[in-house]
Amino acid sequence: MLSRRSFTAGLTLTVASPALAQHSGHDPLYSGLKDPKLTDLPHETAAIQRVFDSPAPKAANPGRWVARAVLPLPRSEMAWATVLDGKMHIVGGYGEQRVDRNYHHAYDPASDKWLKTVELPRGANHVGVVVLDGKLHAIGGHTEQNRKPDNLCFVFESGAWRKIAPLPKACAAIGCAALDGLIHAIGGAIGDTFPTKKSVDWHVVYDPKADAWSMRRPMPTGRDHTGTLTADGRIHVIGGRVDSFHTNSNLHHAYDGKEDKWYARAPLPTARSGHGAVLYRDKIFVMGGEGTNRVYGQNEAYDLKADTWSSYAPMTTPRHGLGAVAIGDFIHVAGGGPIMGGDVQSAVHEAFTLG
Repeated sequence: MLSRRSFTAGLTLTVASPALAQHSGHDPLYSGLKDPKLTDLPHETAAIQRVFDSPAPKAANPGRWVARAVLPLPRSEMAWATVLDGKMHIVGGYGEQRVDRNYHHAYDPASDKWLKTVELPRGANHVGVVVLDGKLHAIGGHTEQNRKPDNLCFVFESGAWRKIAPLPKACAAIGCAALDGLIHAIGGAIGDTFPTKKSVDWHVVYDPKADAWSMRRPMPTGRDHTGTLTADGRIHVIGGRVDSFHTNSNLHHAYDGKEDKWYARAPLPTARSGHGAVLYRDKIFVMGGEGTNRVYGQNEAYDLKADTWSSYAPMTTPRHGLGAVAIGDFIHVAGGGPIMGGDVQSAVHEAFTLG
């Protein structure tokens, strides 16, 4: 049997159940946060919680999902991913019965393999990630299960991590994006316990030349677990939760850095949090996420020029707390929780294409 430590590639088959087909002969595709004996998807729970139908108009070309090399081990609550030197990078999260992993996995689409790379200096979940000027940045994160954030920030360059100026205040599940040479860290969650956990509207900006943070106009409604990215010269913050996934939001705002101003845009058709959001073929695609007794498979895309949404082929394996990026003509979606909450992790990696 192949070990998950070998970081070998999975099969690249387009089949009815790609997650299972690509993982044949490997370590378990799923693992439990509290139950080390769990190695399979809780099928009954997943069947109840999975939803696929979108209220948005269907696109003429729905696209398709294909299997790609599974993660070296099941992971979730990385919350985001980013692209560096043509590779998908995922850091931190839950895995192997802990919530404070310092994992750092990189996927090479050219070889369809995951590569071993330098781990984060400290373990955390819901770490914000973004690339600016060819350098990977890791911003904040929770040190316990979706709570107790810290303010630590790091940059990965020349094959090593080093500390940079910390956030002005401890925060996690922050939406991060690069714009005009600066890193914007928007929203997020604070609180050391679940009863005290709150979403914030904070908007701070990191200047790598000064190694310093400064304030910008707060986002209109405090949220965390958002889909955040730069598109067409503005930062889009889409969906997310207000304090809890029981109160998910469909809000969609775009930030203009030159004006330091927020603009309301067409709302996300399916309110959710913990989803992926990537720019692909000049549209913002949003997939996955969770809600009350729900794990979303909806794959919806925003037309930047028309300010409208449409629906595409839903995810084969709905997940939340995943990593999603666009490389070439594919959207890669790796890891994440297949049922509501953080009790189950997955190594599933599937890619969407319109080709």
